Amino acid sequence: MGKGVPRTRGSRQGGGRLARRTVAVSVLLSAVIGAAFSLLALAIDALRDSEERANHALQVLVAANRLERLVIDVETAQRGFIITGETGFLDPWYQAQRDVAQQATALERLASAGNGGQDRRARQITRAVGSYITGYAVPLVTTARRDPGRARTVAVTEDGQRRVDALRKGFERFTAVERQIFEAGQDRAEASAHRALVAAAVSVAGSIALILLSGGYLVRSVVRPVRRASAMAGRVAGGDLAVRMPETGPGEVGVLERALNTMAGSLEKSRAELAASRARVVAAADQTRRRIERDLHDGTQQRLISLALELRAAETSVPPEQKSLVRQWSRTAQGLTEVVEELREISRGLHPAILEKGGLGPALRALARRAGVPVELSVDVRGRLPERAEVAAYYVVSEALANAAKHARASVVRIDAGVDGGTLRLLVADDGAGGADPSRGSGLIGLSDRVAAVGGRIEITSPPGGGTSLLVTIPVGKA
Repeated sequence: MGKGVPRTRGSRQGGGRLARRTVAVSVLLSAVIGAAFSLLALAIDALRDSEERANHALQVLVAANRLERLVIDVETAQRGFIITGETGFLDPWYQAQRDVAQQATALERLASAGNGGQDRRARQITRAVGSYITGYAVPLVTTARRDPGRARTVAVTEDGQRRVDALRKGFERFTAVERQIFEAGQDRAEASAHRALVAAAVSVAGSIALILLSGGYLVRSVVRPVRRASAMAGRVAGGDLAVRMPETGPGEVGVLERALNTMAGSLEKSRAELAASRARVVAAADQTRRRIERDLHDGTQQRLISLALELRAAETSVPPEQKSLVRQWSRTAQGLTEVVEELREISRGLHPAILEKGGLGPALRALARRAGVPVELSVDVRGRLPERAEVAAYYVVSEALANAAKHARASVVRIDAGVDGGTLRLLVADDGAGGADPSRGSGLIGLSDRVAAVGGRIEITSPPGGGTSLLVTIPVGKA
């Protein structure tokens, strides 16, 4: 008890280490995954912002291109009208003028929502376009309606070309800046996408690495020790109480390992004490049987034989005319002889003298001769075996023959005995009714205890209607 207390305290002190380590690994894994996904969220947000800027720049470019095409449409329509004088060119001219106002407003609105000073440049372009429409295009068409020749003068044409060239240069500068903004937005979007991919890869790789590390730790610290504990428990359940496992597990697993080793040690010690106690009981019983047999043989039996001889001698001295007395003494002498035979049978049942003098082979042959059922005997035992083994084997055969004659109604019993590799193997099989059940309190329980007391094993097979067989193995050392 004194040695077990410190172990229990140590188990209690270290019992929570595995739980703390598992929680720490879980917290670390959660922190790494959370940080990785936070970086991923920031990268995705930056990517979204870059894409929005690039898309806005693209919309501004589209609006500027549309406004430039409308100015070109106005210039083309009015040139056609001035050259041909056909009023059919004026319908698209008027439509283009109306669209110019709407598209200029759309361009200013989009540019004001952007950055890079494009809102100021957009207002300059829209004012220049408006000045071109109101200060040149409309007066030119009005003049062409009244005096086509005047509208075709070189000065007017050069003024219009100069205005259009100035507008184109303004559009070129505006779109060049907007393209730079668009390309910068594209670059930022690509960089953000790259960062998002890197963040995702880092998060996945870090998570996988931590999961593998934690999984390896759990396998090494929990799964393998639990498997060893399971294997040990199976071997203990199978009767191998000498098995032990290394006490290397952390925390609660180490407590389990120590507990299993302690349990196995306690069971092994208890089994050894039980086997020793059983062997002492059987040895004491055999010693008592041997003493009783010797006392009967040397004392009571010899005394009865002497009395019978004295009666026979006295019988011869009785006068012939006293026939009744002769008959009475004769019956008494015969009764004493029968009592002696009964005592001899009892003595053989207690401890057969032939077993002590001749060994297992002659003792089994004597049992076969006296059996109440035919016996097929095969004995391959050379020399003497340990007394405990011979006595156990003798009583197994004696009990089996008695059961076969009284209960099994067998017609024949086969007995095979031999020594193989330092083990006595004994098989007793009959062709009787079978159905023998040691749990019902038959003599088979006593046989099992006797065989187990000498370190042997007995296997009983007795299906109903299939006869009964007893296979006994007893260690006897070197043959």
